[in-house]
Amino acid sequence: MKFGFIKVAAASPLVQVADCFYNIQQIEGLMRKASEQEVELIVFPEMSVTGYTCMDLFTQEALLQSAEKALLQLVEKTSDLPLLSIVGMPLYTENQLYNTAVAFQKGKILGVVPKTYLSNYKEFQEERWFASSKKLRNETVRIGDHSYPIQSHLLFSDGEASIGIEICEDLWVPVPPSSILAMQGANLLLNLSASNEAISKNRYLRSMIKQQSARCIAGYIYASSGFGESSTDLVFVGKGFIAENGVLLQESERFTMKEKLIVSEIDLVNLRHDRQVTNSFMQGLTDFSYPKPTIIPFERNETATRLTRVIDPHPFIPSGDALQERCEEILQIQVTGLTKRLLHTHAKTAVIGISGGLDSTLALLVTALAIDATGLSRNRIIGVTMPGFGTTDRTYQNAIQLIRSLGVTLREISITKACIQHFTDIGHDINRHDVTYENSQARERTQILMDLANQENGLVIGTGDLSELALGWATYNGDHMSMYGINSSIPKTLVKYLVEWAARHRFDPASRETLLDIVNTPISPELLPADSNGNICQITEDLVGPYELHDFFLYHFLRFGSTPSKIYFLAQQAFGDKYTKDTIRKWIATFLRRFFSQQFKRSCLPDGPKVGSVSLSPRGDWRMPSDAAVTLWLKELETIED
Repeated sequence: MKFGFIKVAAASPLVQVADCFYNIQQIEGLMRKASEQEVELIVFPEMSVTGYTCMDLFTQEALLQSAEKALLQLVEKTSDLPLLSIVGMPLYTENQLYNTAVAFQKGKILGVVPKTYLSNYKEFQEERWFASSKKLRNETVRIGDHSYPIQSHLLFSDGEASIGIEICEDLWVPVPPSSILAMQGANLLLNLSASNEAISKNRYLRSMIKQQSARCIAGYIYASSGFGESSTDLVFVGKGFIAENGVLLQESERFTMKEKLIVSEIDLVNLRHDRQVTNSFMQGLTDFSYPKPTIIPFERNETATRLTRVIDPHPFIPSGDALQERCEEILQIQVTGLTKRLLHTHAKTAVIGISGGLDSTLALLVTALAIDATGLSRNRIIGVTMPGFGTTDRTYQNAIQLIRSLGVTLREISITKACIQHFTDIGHDINRHDVTYENSQARERTQILMDLANQENGLVIGTGDLSELALGWATYNGDHMSMYGINSSIPKTLVKYLVEWAARHRFDPASRETLLDIVNTPISPELLPADSNGNICQITEDLVGPYELHDFFLYHFLRFGSTPSKIYFLAQQAFGDKYTKDTIRKWIATFLRRFFSQQFKRSCLPDGPKVGSVSLSPRGDWRMPSDAAVTLWLKELETIED
């Protein structure tokens, strides 16, 4: 299966100005290299057949005839290649010369797209030689012995991929042709360019391409003229970019005297999903009168696409410097949301259950920063440690030390006696360590927190995270409930990075050592007794599966609506040999069963701040019937063939 991926390439061949037959040799060579890599679509620079810097040579009949003959020769010589190719060249029709992109495949020219917006300022003087597509009256152009469609609004489509083309300056205007083409159905946007190099221009161009791909919710493939163009007044370095919905997948190296070929895959299914859920995407198309696009069919490879793009195993966690920026931004969002809620409710205190685990630690840190923002003393925070049957000395000591080092008011209330009395009241054997045994402890702790909040005129700050909500790994009306769920949009895999970042950048050394030890503590609800050595014996990931897998499943399931088979495929790409295929399949099934069966818990969640693109708030991002069947998804998972 292709899973919606199309392999694309941007190429910048070596050129010799006005030597058309040399240039098509270079183009053919790159086409064959791309075809060997199973590329399905390749785009070349503006005027790649002649060279962009021919200047007044564009008025020479010899050059124009040579370009036409070279194009026809290129089309014929590459008739054995299946990929759709787009090259740039000048074409004469209707008494005028046009700067065009020519699309061809398997020995046939499919159509021609002329440039609409000609650059005619500073170093550019295109209007000296070319006419805008707006001056075209006819819809066909003669090339050799045949006529072909020529329009600015051609779309090349195979039913899934729909390709729109613009040329260089078209992208730089306030409303680029690609914006209209995208609303008319194009999900792949190509730009044949001859943009020269100048200080900071590359950074600006990269940003513009990313923004346009995001604004159009599309793939954007950009190829620009490279080494060999005339250096009379300008320098060309062969820039190439491949972007998808705001994310740069590939960028060519600059300042090399070699040909360039960059390859990646665009996920058409994800683009379709985002257009579908962004219901404002089509608004504007009906506000103005635009020509109806002409659809030209092309063929695609039916074999599975082998990915070269990296599938991030931890999509919630950016890498490098971006992680530091992300951590600070998330904490600020959480702090701002909680500060507003504390001020709005006139709460005198904030009550938090502190277990010594990651989630409650993050909630406490956010609350400390929010209290600081209000100008109140941190002793208005009541950190409650509630040791029970499974509490270990490590988590207990960490909880106590953290509360004290942050200047928070400490309350220690053991739940042991209350739970024993409760077991007696309902006739439950204390030695029977079942779901009743575990959940009664969670509910006892929540009751204590709620009553303390009433007593102290405060808010109970929830500690449960996004991953727990997805899996339903929370006791209904226990830790599932609070007065403000501060971590409700934070996935488990991100929590430890937030705590570690806060430890190193926002809190004093006295708290740092404790925080870093908490980061390294195994994840556990600690509802079952410790082992004989006092160590945690109830490891969450042994029961529900690795959180890094579940967060990966959750991201692709919610963010893109991906099918189980695609999630399975992507997980294999992302995690390599870390997990076997059977292990991945097993935990996908667990994720799906738990996600569907536990929706009733998410349907009545307390308020909490959204921080990222994935959220499970029943009032916002995710509204699902609590009794929806998982059958369809599990059946597809069962039918996957390796």
